[in-house]
Amino acid sequence: MDDVLEAWRTNNRINLLLFDQISDEGMRTTLSKRGGRDVARQFAHIHDVRVYHLEKRAKDLAVGLPVFRSKDHPDRSRVREALVVSGEAIETFLDDLMQGREKRRGFKKGVATTLAYLVAHESHHRGSILLTLKTCGHAVDKNTAYGIWAWDQV
Repeated sequence: MDDVLEAWRTNNRINLLLFDQISDEGMRTTLSKRGGRDVARQFAHIHDVRVYHLEKRAKDLAVGLPVFRSKDHPDRSRVREALVVSGEAIETFLDDLMQGREKRRGFKKGVATTLAYLVAHESHHRGSILLTLKTCGHAVDKNTAYGIWAWDQV
């Protein structure tokens, strides 16, 4: 059980490590020509998907969590704080699932699949964020680019 929770915590620390290394200008970059998500909105989307799953799977854990509207341009401190609090709520959710707590519903294939889905979704967006930053001239430094893969050290 501890390994599952530590895997989630590490995933969230990786998100925050990347987030903290992006400049304010980098946060505003996008590859979209039609008003799609900039980097800050991609991080907000990660948070919003967490809230969505909590609303469907552990409603009480979603209470009070902010949700960003698709056209909002939230400031960096709001997005970072949202990632922290939703990360903690997902950790509680995963722990509750493993404990068999009532009113908790993971994926039908179990806790590991629930965790894998959440991490896969967030990893997809980290890749998209890194590509956006690199293409738009705001690539992260090498320590950050390699650091997101150093799960034993983060």
